[in-house]
Amino acid sequence: MKSLLVCLSLSVLCAAPAVAQSPVSAELRAALDRAPNTKKARNIILFIGDGMGVSSVTAGRILAGQNRGRDGASYRLTFESLPYTGLSKTYSADKFVTDSANGISAITTGVKTINAAIGVDATVKSGDCASSQRARVATLAEILKTQGKTTGIVTTAGLTDATPAGAYGHVPSRGWRSDAELPADAAKAGCIDLARQLVEAPETTRIDVALGGDRARFLTEAQGGRRKDRDLTALWRARPAAAVVTDKAALSAVDTRKTKTLLGLFSEGDLLSVVDHKGQGSTPTLEDMTRKAISVLAQNEDGFFLLVESASIDKWHHENNALRALTDVDELDKAVKAAMEMTDASETLIIVTADHSHSLTLSAGSTRNEPILGLSRKNGVDEPDRNGQPRLTLNYATGPGARPAGSPALTQDEALSPDFHQTALTPMSSAQHAGEDVPVYASGPFAHLLSGTVESTFLYEVMRFAATSDRK
Repeated sequence: MKSLLVCLSLSVLCAAPAVAQSPVSAELRAALDRAPNTKKARNIILFIGDGMGVSSVTAGRILAGQNRGRDGASYRLTFESLPYTGLSKTYSADKFVTDSANGISAITTGVKTINAAIGVDATVKSGDCASSQRARVATLAEILKTQGKTTGIVTTAGLTDATPAGAYGHVPSRGWRSDAELPADAAKAGCIDLARQLVEAPETTRIDVALGGDRARFLTEAQGGRRKDRDLTALWRARPAAAVVTDKAALSAVDTRKTKTLLGLFSEGDLLSVVDHKGQGSTPTLEDMTRKAISVLAQNEDGFFLLVESASIDKWHHENNALRALTDVDELDKAVKAAMEMTDASETLIIVTADHSHSLTLSAGSTRNEPILGLSRKNGVDEPDRNGQPRLTLNYATGPGARPAGSPALTQDEALSPDFHQTALTPMSSAQHAGEDVPVYASGPFAHLLSGTVESTFLYEVMRFAATSDRK
């Protein structure tokens, strides 16, 4: 202090003490070296983690790390390494909180619509066939198919569920999935169900690869399905270089050099969670389906568009079953990693996002060595609520996990059971979606445009511009 006062009083120029420089991290170096890619995108792969809000990403990351014997908090999912990140606003034309139908339509058509409608604009009236025909808007997959690209959808839900239908469907009600579910007045007015829309679309716009569930909606009642009119799988098989497969072994056996159009129907409805089939048996994983879809679509020299949905995140959040929901965050990540390995990063725009969020919360309490799915604990000792009762690290705002007053105290074994329903604040038969913005991760041509807070429709704009821009 004395030497400093002398320097100041005598205006003496004193040397500053040496300060140790920290080395530049690999993460900072990568950011410093990052340059926007403004080449035309040959391929576009859109990954949808259905219901995958920020809390799902965080908790999914932790679970994925812990399952690998790592520190979950510092673990990093593959898609979190993509260089550009933003937030997407997911509201619909009529609600603060969107459903999956409008959620995906906004992304694939650039137009927000009402909840439960797909591939139509906001002038549509719910359940009204005539209004949907007037309100029809083209999807990105349809547009890119007319421009020479091959197109595909992959999902762990049924192929006629809202998110995959967002690539090809045009309905005022997402429930019009088969002719058995199509109202008589709608059929009379000329509307057709989503399964028929997928299979019977004109060659110029028809999806080339469709892998997921919903076999019952493509087969007739006589075949054990639910259709009353026709066998849609027979129509698919009748096309040149076409294949229809129904299990993992058949999918693996598909010769991608000879197959130009591929339909995979791996369950009657939604696919099983990997928690239940553990990658074995007849059900392919999301990664299996993604790899096969890319292998078929990539045979086209003009490139492709592929929509990949991890539907089980949403399906199991609705049940307040965090284990299965968050396991599918990791399954989505494996599919993203596979796509990155199979494509040229310089010519492939990859976007990972969600159609909406869920009301999962990650609360304070547990130390980092505790399982994310368990009770809130500090190094093995419970961190109870103000009533002295055990509490969870993960909870939901709504859903079937609400516990009646007087329920037995939670135990760690109960919380870690695969079939456990995390507690919910408000009892509901099914957990409701949440309305906060959802994350967007991107790499490849024009991915740098996906930063900041944007409308969900902006993702469509970026994808279409990237696929059609001639800028070098």
